Amino acid sequence: MTTMKLTRRDVLVTTAAAGAALAMPHVRGAHAAGKLSMGFWDHWVPGGNKASQELVHQWAEKNKVEVTIDYITSQGNKNLLTIAAEAQARSGHDILAFPTWEPQAHAKDLEPVDDVMADLIKENGAVNQTVEYLARADNRWIAVPTCVGSQIKGPCSRIDLMKELAGIDVQAMYPPGGPPKADAWTLDAMLKAAEACYKGDHPMGIGLGQTEDNVDTAGAIFQSFGADLVDAKGEIRVKSDAVRQALEYYKKLAQWLPPDAPAWDNASNNKYLISGKASMIMNPPSAWAVAKRDAPKVAEQCWTHGMPAGPKGRYSPFLPYFLGIWNFSKNKSAAKDLLRFLGQPSSVEKMVEASQGYDLPAFEKLTTLKIWAEEGPPKGTLYHYPNPHNHQILSIAAAPAPPKIAHQIYTQAIQTKMVVRFMRGEKLEQTLAWAESELEGFMRT
Repeated sequence: MTTMKLTRRDVLVTTAAAGAALAMPHVRGAHAAGKLSMGFWDHWVPGGNKASQELVHQWAEKNKVEVTIDYITSQGNKNLLTIAAEAQARSGHDILAFPTWEPQAHAKDLEPVDDVMADLIKENGAVNQTVEYLARADNRWIAVPTCVGSQIKGPCSRIDLMKELAGIDVQAMYPPGGPPKADAWTLDAMLKAAEACYKGDHPMGIGLGQTEDNVDTAGAIFQSFGADLVDAKGEIRVKSDAVRQALEYYKKLAQWLPPDAPAWDNASNNKYLISGKASMIMNPPSAWAVAKRDAPKVAEQCWTHGMPAGPKGRYSPFLPYFLGIWNFSKNKSAAKDLLRFLGQPSSVEKMVEASQGYDLPAFEKLTTLKIWAEEGPPKGTLYHYPNPHNHQILSIAAAPAPPKIAHQIYTQAIQTKMVVRFMRGEKLEQTLAWAESELEGFMRT
């Protein structure tokens, strides 16, 4: 991570090469409100950092605060290493961007932000249950959800292939500008479509590996069966009928996925879509955005839509990002004021537009920004991405287990490992016993 001093003119220039960290200009005045430093996630959408950079500059100039901003890459987990190092040293940025599980991991080091959240919820509406699950500890808000980096990993289908091979019109199910007409879009319907697409030489690109994209899909499918491995009280529930049903379903689905699906990482589904092979993947619009550049004919046939419903509901993977203030910050008042400013609708819209619609606000009143209806090709392809009609439950894999345990289930990819063991011939009860042993180990750590 590096920092550069910029002039005011420089601040308006597009962010430097990915991975570089930038500093905002110093704004001094007779009534300066001190200094403030922040570490933001380094966006992988070209130009994605520019909006936050300009917004912070605007706020700093108005409030006469001397500010520094670093953009910290997630490549090589450099952002996680920065978080851990600052927490241990009790020194560093005042504000830091925290990926999905990190607020819970550092709850004791974070300044409560109940006052900030009360103001933002009053203006922007309620947040979903996954945000509450991840950003509250001891009945206090410990972090503020930010649109930057937040994403839903739902289906992105090929309009032509799904219609030709599976007889499913995804645009009719999820029409642009209107509510879904997706009652028939169930897990059983997806299973039939997966078979048809596989036999048509265009399998669904759903991975069974041990990285986040694979785990997120498994988590949502397990939840749609009510298949909790550990319940909210911390009790192991892996040997339930619901978990058995989820595994039986996944074993049927797996036979129609690419043969190397157990080895897939986060890049595999993106590549599979861009190659023209996939009839569907589970991903935010980053894969579609790359297809616009590298495979425009593929991009023209992509449609982002909701997850299939299971016996216990329609669940979609949601990975929010957060901004937190260290409780050892020397300027907590200014930090809270900046978080309020960045959470204003006008600020959020500017950041979403800079990300080409990739970033997602967590507040209910901010899911219908015009960019999602207008982005294309095809126009309207992102309309249902932010869940504007609240027709599915936004979830995180391994919930509702206590976050400390859920985080381990997630990072150890217990659900996808269970699926692969079972699909490769291990007896179901053996798979459940293996998972139970793993979960018991998590309880002891």
